[in-house]
Amino acid sequence: MKDPNRYPPGWDLERVRRIIQHYESQSDEEAIAEDEAAFEDPTKTAMDIPIELVPTVRSLLADLPD
Repeated sequence: MKDPNRYPPGWDLERVRRIIQHYESQSDEEAIAEDEAAFEDPTKTAMDIPIELVPTVRSLLADLPD
């Protein structure tokens, strides 16, 4: 049976399964540590953005040089 899902470029069913396995096998402590580590990078920030502005913000970010 053909996989009915559509994936972003570079993704496939096997990659999705590996990611699911990774997160399902994490302990609570490992999951918390991973979440906290995401906010420790001093070169990045997290923001609350109103949903209606998300497309505009994505467009602005897409236009930035790598």
